[in-house]
Amino acid sequence: MNTSRLVKISKYLSKHLRHQPQRIGLKLAPGGWVSVDELLAACTHHAFPLSRAELEEVVAGNDKQRFSFDATGTLLRANQGHSVAVDLQLEPAIPPDVLYHGTGHGAVESILCHGLSKMSRHHVHLSQDKVTAQRVGARHGQPVIFAVNALEMYKADYPFYCSDNGVWLVEQVPPNYLQLI
Repeated sequence: MNTSRLVKISKYLSKHLRHQPQRIGLKLAPGGWVSVDELLAACTHHAFPLSRAELEEVVAGNDKQRFSFDATGTLLRANQGHSVAVDLQLEPAIPPDVLYHGTGHGAVESILCHGLSKMSRHHVHLSQDKVTAQRVGARHGQPVIFAVNALEMYKADYPFYCSDNGVWLVEQVPPNYLQLI
């Protein structure tokens, strides 16, 4: 499958598994799961036919590992980034000492003053490495990276979660746990 088709499918899945499942008649089950058969039927019904093979290629080849199948291969979900109400059934986890958050230069002043907030998403997304954070920040203009004192936050009773694709999630990051790199 060509790159253009892969990107188009990935964006379509992101939109409908993270933000607008009801638009194509889907309802997210606990964990954010949807039946693969129902998803493929909904895509076809809404003029976006998608084969199981294409779906598998997108899930396996997505550079950010946005999606995952359950152990049976009959259910699919977006790993994180939802703006719709969904319980991803993630278990709290002890984070590494430091995590990173990439953003655009225009947000620095507000973040230094107010910290990081989840905005319309369920969580603030944090990376384990600076390279990933910089790539994320570049989507928002000139990239800026913040180091997050994650272990100290955890010790102060802020719960952390790690999604299936290694993205660390937290409700908020107060400014006193941030350092501009």
